[in-house]
Amino acid sequence: MLTTAAFLAFMLVGVPIGVCLCLGSIVYILASGNPLLFQSFPTQLFGGVDNYGLISIPLFVLIGEIMNGGGITRRIIDMTMAFVGAMRGGLAYVNLLANMFVASILGSATAQVAVMAQMMVPEMEKKGYDKTFAAGITAYAGMLGPIIPPSIMFVVYSVLAQVPVSDMLAAGIVPGVLLTVAFCLVIAAMGLVYNYPRGERMKLKDRVRIVLDALPTLLIPFVIVGSVLSGLANATEAAAVGAVAAVLVGRFWIGELRFADLPRMMLRAGIYSAVVLFLVAAAAVFSWVLVYGMVPQQVAGWVQTVASDPVTFMLLVNIILLIIGTVIDGAPGLIMTVPILLPIATEVYGIDPIHFGVVVVNLVLGFLSPPVGLCFFVAAAVTGAKPGKMFLVTLPFFFVSCLMLVLLSLIPSLSTFFVR
Repeated sequence: MLTTAAFLAFMLVGVPIGVCLCLGSIVYILASGNPLLFQSFPTQLFGGVDNYGLISIPLFVLIGEIMNGGGITRRIIDMTMAFVGAMRGGLAYVNLLANMFVASILGSATAQVAVMAQMMVPEMEKKGYDKTFAAGITAYAGMLGPIIPPSIMFVVYSVLAQVPVSDMLAAGIVPGVLLTVAFCLVIAAMGLVYNYPRGERMKLKDRVRIVLDALPTLLIPFVIVGSVLSGLANATEAAAVGAVAAVLVGRFWIGELRFADLPRMMLRAGIYSAVVLFLVAAAAVFSWVLVYGMVPQQVAGWVQTVASDPVTFMLLVNIILLIIGTVIDGAPGLIMTVPILLPIATEVYGIDPIHFGVVVVNLVLGFLSPPVGLCFFVAAAVTGAKPGKMFLVTLPFFFVSCLMLVLLSLIPSLSTFFVR
């Protein structure tokens, strides 16, 4: 209790989550009266990031930087416009489907929202869409980033759960596609109710020209996802090859990427990756403290009095994680909850860790729920829309997301379909 109180106190005064985890661990060691634990502190901190799979994080982030700077995102938007732009609410579909393609390269919700909001919201506003709706749907489309591979959250989870990164990335394919389809159905229903405008119908030759121009950009997700699913490469190797593919496409096909820009892109990717990796290292120390204090065993005892079977347990976990996600962002929430809940899921209820890993992505809804709603704040900063109004306008997407989480909880095969 003292450790929890210290952690919450540090967090409330604005101390970064990673530092809160370390300070909370130090408070526990001091309170335990066993100063010898300090000797293991550096070892646990270093051991948290001493994992080959984590190399994929800076590589995936770098791919996103190259994609944005090399004009690849613009081509993906144009290609989706050629396919669905003429439908009622066409630009909303374009926004969503373009985000799905971008998610297969970026893997970061906030980065995705920042990029796509700049491109899509002004365009949707020009065509008669409400700015708040346009910004809100961009924020929800950013939810696909941590689900569709590559996913930085899945990489972090695979390290915490000690499962193959490749398996976790493959596990996100079906849930990501299902969520995209569900969002498309919501757009179709809202389009009929609010009479969203139709886009201009393109001539066939224009569509063919746009698709051919954008086709090489699909090489990047094909290389990443295809090599992982086929077993030709693990996640880290696929990320490295994907980065090379992004450079080649951006420089030699599109022609907008300059080699002189690469050092700046690498620096930005390094800064963001360092933040994520420090969180992972701090989580290793905090998990070690939790295990030493037998917290998972105590929580397991309480959970077993409430949940008598795996289905009840998964639904209870969804409720817990949705509540946690409203006040703590996805990655920190993942780092704090997995060491406690995963042992209960696997050892007490016999739940597949891959299946459990996909379900804990409901922490991503924290990006889209008050009081944090980080994706809404990112979209608001870029577009000028109000975060609170965004949440109200896009409530149908929130309900559909919750429904999909229940389906993922009840049907394990949706998560393990592509897992070898």
